[in-house]
Amino acid sequence: MSLPTNASSTLKHDLAVLAERAYHAVEWSEPVLKQYHRAKRSLRGEDGERLRKLHDWVLVPLTLWPFEVRDLLRESLAQIDSHKALNEQQRLVIDLLPPSPDAATSEIVAQHELQVQSGAYENVVGSAAKYAQQEAELRADPEFQAQWVRIKAAFDVTIHAESKGVIRRTMSTERNLRPVWPNRLAEPAAAFRTVFDAFCMRWNLYGMQHDQPLLLKLAVNLTPYATMIVVPAYWSFDPKRDIRWGEIAKLHRTRARERQGSALKEGKALRRKLALKLTKLDEEATKCRLRGEKKHAFLCEGLGWVPETSAKRLSRLRAEFKK
Repeated sequence: MSLPTNASSTLKHDLAVLAERAYHAVEWSEPVLKQYHRAKRSLRGEDGERLRKLHDWVLVPLTLWPFEVRDLLRESLAQIDSHKALNEQQRLVIDLLPPSPDAATSEIVAQHELQVQSGAYENVVGSAAKYAQQEAELRADPEFQAQWVRIKAAFDVTIHAESKGVIRRTMSTERNLRPVWPNRLAEPAAAFRTVFDAFCMRWNLYGMQHDQPLLLKLAVNLTPYATMIVVPAYWSFDPKRDIRWGEIAKLHRTRARERQGSALKEGKALRRKLALKLTKLDEEATKCRLRGEKKHAFLCEGLGWVPETSAKRLSRLRAEFKK
């Protein structure tokens, strides 16, 4: 389902879009969307445009959010509702937030989220045999079972589990930077967290669900800042067979659509110079009242191009650097 434009966006349409998303997006977003649609007719000026921008971001897949957009929209609406302008901090963060991704990008990322939510990475992994083999060996390993029994004897593991019985280890971060080491925390859960992290590292887990190991998979995940590929430590990596690079490129290109490289960079710099020169030549042609074929010949000569050059090439050069 495509995202609505500001002009056609309705609460019903917004909820229909989010109903197809992962992570219960519609459930968490419905209250603030109701609040927004009640207020949107009264939104005026630059602050109104800022709130519309936040609304558009609420409809973007959560994977691409740099922060909790719903909270900021809720706080901003409360500010407007109390007949106050947005404060400078609210305006700053909204102005810094880039425009929301287009509908095509959101659709691709939304489908990726559904796969990630279910733990299904088969579309980007060439073969699941290595994972299946490792998981079977792990489940049958008596040492693994014995260590888990020891942990359960030392801690009440159920208090650390989520509603589905999942206990996750401390998550890895970019460049392996860590906000804090678990064993340095003063809270009661710190001791369990330290033991559980060591256990998960020993057996290549991202967690446990009840008494079943959650073995790390070869995974590809989008973040607001990057596309991350995680190859588990146990995985004997074969880049040609283990990863479907075309699928990963499709995901990544949702945000990096322009080709790049040194040659392209040099070509763009040259075209920019030609565009500046063409602007001056256009001005001269106007002053000399040149039109039609005479103007075209004058422009081509000034740029060092043959007279047979298509007029469309000149138009493309003007358009590329118009902004």
